[in-house]
Amino acid sequence: MKYQTCSLLKAMKLTDSVAGQTDMVHTDFKSVIQRFYHLQSERVETYRLFEEGHEAYLRTGPQYDFDHYRQLVHEITQAFCGISKEVLEIKGRLHHEFDRADLSEHIDKLQSKEKQKLELTAQLQLARQQAQDHPEDEECQEKIQEIKHEIIKNKEALSEIMQDFKYDSEESD
Repeated sequence: MKYQTCSLLKAMKLTDSVAGQTDMVHTDFKSVIQRFYHLQSERVETYRLFEEGHEAYLRTGPQYDFDHYRQLVHEITQAFCGISKEVLEIKGRLHHEFDRADLSEHIDKLQSKEKQKLELTAQLQLARQQAQDHPEDEECQEKIQEIKHEIIKNKEALSEIMQDFKYDSEESD
């Protein structure tokens, strides 16, 4: 049960890779937009699984079961890479097949913010482990709060980009 997220992630990726192959065959603009939204929701789910896995890892302290956590990080990395690859394919299609440079630019901004979010998430996980290993160190708690604040700002920026994307993509209806 402790690392159930790994098998859940594998099942999710198998299902989505088949769906992705089917969806990417369609050239319809709405299908491409729907696939993009699906990929974004898959990203959210991957973050949830990453967080659950990290919480399980922290519960194994102070010795820490790093081998299982490393496997989870590997699977999460593969999932994010697959999502990013497909999002970039969609970006290219929107720009070249549908002449929607505006939507392509939104995806560029989104990818940059998603990269930042992943980096912040990794920093937060390291800070949480530091705080757990050194409960007397108040700087660890301050660092956690700083990173959480940066993540909130990042999520707000992501939300704004998604809102702009939604507005601009519906403009053509």
